[in-house]
Amino acid sequence: MKRLFTIILILFSCSCFGLKKTPIPGASQIDQYRHLIEGKSVAVVANQTSMTGQTHLVDNLLYIGINVKVIFAPEHGYRDLAADGAKIRDGIDHATGIAVRSLYGERNKPSAEDLRGIDIVIFDIQDVGARFYTYISTLHYVMEACAENNVKCMVLDRPNPNGFYFDGSIADTAYRSFVGMHPVPVVHGMTVGEYARMINGEGWLKRGIQCDLTVIKCKNYTHKTLYELPVKPSPNLPNQTSVYLYPSLCFFEGTRVSPGRGTEFPFQVYGSPLLPDRGFSFTPDSVPASTKPPLMGVKCYGVDLRNADRDRIVPSPGINLKWVIDAYNEYPEKENFFTSYFDKLAAGTTLREQIQKGVTEQQIRESWKKELRKFGEIRKKYLLYK
Repeated sequence: MKRLFTIILILFSCSCFGLKKTPIPGASQIDQYRHLIEGKSVAVVANQTSMTGQTHLVDNLLYIGINVKVIFAPEHGYRDLAADGAKIRDGIDHATGIAVRSLYGERNKPSAEDLRGIDIVIFDIQDVGARFYTYISTLHYVMEACAENNVKCMVLDRPNPNGFYFDGSIADTAYRSFVGMHPVPVVHGMTVGEYARMINGEGWLKRGIQCDLTVIKCKNYTHKTLYELPVKPSPNLPNQTSVYLYPSLCFFEGTRVSPGRGTEFPFQVYGSPLLPDRGFSFTPDSVPASTKPPLMGVKCYGVDLRNADRDRIVPSPGINLKWVIDAYNEYPEKENFFTSYFDKLAAGTTLREQIQKGVTEQQIRESWKKELRKFGEIRKKYLLYK
């Protein structure tokens, strides 16, 4: 009787206080897609985040008898995390003996030969919801290759840790690159499955072709869910604070200011030897995640955001431009502050020009509103979650 009372109390508490179940990624719901891949020749696009509980997706598929013929590796590699900027080479997965083909380096897209004899490609990679995070660019090219070669594509969806908002300027497709392929804002607020549906539905693949797409949805996830990643998505996003700060601090990659690469806290600080000394400094060094970081060996003064979560700076439903604007205003050599990479990250010249002209953060945000409203209406068509 006591045990029964305890169970009733727990259920009552969950109902009254809104306690929510843990989100379950699509990959962990094998019963939802096993029948679609049994007896098929399968290719898998995966990395270290492609986990089903404590087991890697590829290992799990092999265990249940799925015929995995080839593995495609995105930026940073397959099972092991390569440093930023490192070329990913073709090889063999030593755990399984399966061939691994790189989609980051000499090529970004599977070839017709890669897909010869393949019936379906499974895409299962954890994204962080930022336009310049290259896994969604890899998704684009995989979908395009599937469409061109009459191969089915299946996305095993995963929650987006920054999926509770969308914000930023819409990319100018004249500045299309691997860190900005589509006319979406800096933070798009969609899961990979929803994003794949948008790529298909908006005709963004070459010549407007569409691939035969299936999305295996997450369970217990909505766009209000604050999802903490169980595995770090890339070498320089080591914790949840960095994941939340990344959409804002990544702009420093296009400046002479360091976002903390080469430290134990990348994308949780920013600084430069030319910024004022306010009591916080760091010195980038060669580390496994970043072997040749900008300003290596140079003491940098700047801002410490390692406690942004505790200080309730994040999670926030919007990117923060104040940090890059403040750094520009305090930088003594303004003509050297921006590099050419800034316009690539911003997918256009407008943001850089606004900062150089002294436009305020509020005014910049106001300039985004019209296009963000349009994007919001388009986005609604492809959402799979509330």
